[in-house]
Amino acid sequence: MSSTHPTQFSYRSQKELTVWSGYPDYKPIKGFEKPETTTRTFQYSKYGHTYAYATNESVKVFDAATLAQRCEIKQANVVDLWFSPQGSYLATWQRPTKLEDGSGSRNLLIWDAIKGEQIAEFSQKQLNNWNFQWTDDEKYCARMVTGEVQFWESKNAGKAVWARLKLEGVAKFSLSPGKAPAVAVFIPERKGAPAIVRMYSIPNFNQALSNKTFYKADSVQMFWNDLGTNLLVLTQTDVDKTGKSYYGETNLYYLAVAGNFDCRVPLDKEGAVHDVTWGPDSKEFVVVYGSMPAKTTLFDHRANAIFSFGIDPRNFVRYNPQGAIIAVAGFGNLNGTIDLWDRKTLKKINTFNAPNASHCEWSPCGRFLMTATLTPRLRVDNGFKMWHHSGSLIYEENVDELFQVGWRPQSVKEFPTMRTPSPPPRPIKVNATNKTASVSPKPAGAYRPPHLRGTNTGTTTLSQREAALSGRGPPVTGQRKVPGAPTGKNKANNSAANGGLTKSTVDNLTPEEKQKKLRNLEKKLRQISEIRDKQSRGQKLDAAQLQKLSTEASVMREIAAIREQL
Repeated sequence: MSSTHPTQFSYRSQKELTVWSGYPDYKPIKGFEKPETTTRTFQYSKYGHTYAYATNESVKVFDAATLAQRCEIKQANVVDLWFSPQGSYLATWQRPTKLEDGSGSRNLLIWDAIKGEQIAEFSQKQLNNWNFQWTDDEKYCARMVTGEVQFWESKNAGKAVWARLKLEGVAKFSLSPGKAPAVAVFIPERKGAPAIVRMYSIPNFNQALSNKTFYKADSVQMFWNDLGTNLLVLTQTDVDKTGKSYYGETNLYYLAVAGNFDCRVPLDKEGAVHDVTWGPDSKEFVVVYGSMPAKTTLFDHRANAIFSFGIDPRNFVRYNPQGAIIAVAGFGNLNGTIDLWDRKTLKKINTFNAPNASHCEWSPCGRFLMTATLTPRLRVDNGFKMWHHSGSLIYEENVDELFQVGWRPQSVKEFPTMRTPSPPPRPIKVNATNKTASVSPKPAGAYRPPHLRGTNTGTTTLSQREAALSGRGPPVTGQRKVPGAPTGKNKANNSAANGGLTKSTVDNLTPEEKQKKLRNLEKKLRQISEIRDKQSRGQKLDAAQLQKLSTEASVMREIAAIREQL
C-alpha cells in the first residue's frame, strides 16, 4: 500500500462511483477508473484486502490496496454482493425469477474473487446476506435451509454437503470470528416453548457449547466480540403486549462460548435497546437503551455496569478502532449531536452537531469520524463530513444524491497508538456556514411559562430529575409553584395535596382500606429506619434516600391518624 494514501474510502452517488484518499489529501485516487454506467452497490472485504462494485452488466473486483483490477464477473443485474472475510470469495444475489418448469432460479451465486470463476449456485427468495457465511479463516462456509444449517469446506462449496446441523425451526445462524470458529443458532418460540440460542463448535455438533432460553423473542440480532469468545443477543418482539411501545419489546442477553456464563444484561431504564457495540479488546461493551432521553452504559466482560455516560437523546455508539475514544450520538429523528469520550479517563472530550446525518463511521486510523447525509433518508444537503477526534470539522464535500459511503478497513497495526487526544489540524475544506460547526451550540434553555419569565426561579429537565433521584446528579431543589395555590401557611392542606392523610380523609376510608394503608405506612417507616441506620454507619446516601428520610415525621403523623380510627 502506498504511503501517500494511508487511508481510503469510497462513495457512490447517482452520477458516479469513486475512491478517495483520506487525510490529508481528500482527493480521488489517481489510477482508479470510474465506471461509466450507474452502479448498484460497492463493498470492501472485512479486512480490507478486496474491493468490488456492481453495475447492471457486471461485477468488477479489485485489490483494495493498489486498486488493480483482479477480475470481471459477467453477471448482470446483481442487486447485492458480499465478501468472505479475507476477500477470497464473493457472493452475489439477484432478484429471483420463475423458470419454465415452475422452479425458482439459482439467484445466489458464489464466486472465486481472484479468478472470477463461479463455484456454487443456490436459490434464495429473500435478500439476507447473513444466509451464506464463511469462517474467519475461510476454511468453512455455511448456509441455512429449512430445518438445518449446511456446511462445506469453502473450496468445495455447492458440492456434497460436508456437515449438517439439524435443528427443527431454526430461523437464523451466525458464525463467530476468531481462531476457534463456533456457530450460534436461533430457534423462535413455538407451541408455548421458549425461544433458544445455542452455540456449537464447528464441526462438533453432537453437544452444544452453550444454551440460553428466553421468552419474548420473535427475532434476534447477534453481536460477536472480535475474539469470538462472547455473544450478545438482542431479542425483539413484533408487538409489545404491555402497550408501552409501538415497536415491540427488546431485551439483551450475554452468552459465553465456553458455556460457563450467561445472563440477561441488567438494563435499568425501561424502553427499547437502540444500539450496542463491543470494545475492540473484546472485554467490554456499551449499550444505548431506554425511552428517550436514552441512557448509555459501559459494561464489563461479565455484564456488570461500570460507567454511565448519562441520560441524553442518543441512539448510536461506536468505539474508534484503537478503543481510545467512544462516540455516542443521536441520529435519525434526533438532532445529530455527537459526544466524544476518552475511554481511559471516561471524561467527555467534546460535543458537536452533525445535523441530518444518517451514516457515521470511524476512520481506520482512529483519528477522524466520518458523518454523511444519504439518499433516500434525505434527498437534500447530501454529502459527507470529516471530524477530528477533538470535535473539529476539517473537511466536507457536498455530493448530489449520495447513496453510499464507507472506509476501507485496515489493521490498527498500520497506525501508531494514540495515547492521548491530539490537537486538531487546520481545516482543509469547510463551508463558510459551518466554520463554527465544531463548537457546541449554546442551549436555549427549558421552556418557561409566562408567569415565571424574568424571575430567578430555577427550572429542571426530566433528565436532571432522573439523575438526581438515581444519585448521579445534584439534588433538585425548590418546589414547583402554581399561581393561586396555597403558599404553605396551611400545612395540613399542603400535606393532603402532596398525598398525606388528614382526619377527614381517614374518616372516608373503609376499615379494610385503613388496614391496608397502615401496613404500607409501617413498611415505609421500616425503610426509613434502615436508611437512618446506614447514615449512622457513615454510608453515603443518594438523593432519593435523603428525600425519604425527610418524610419520617409526616409518615408518623399519618400512622397516628389511622390508629386513632381503628
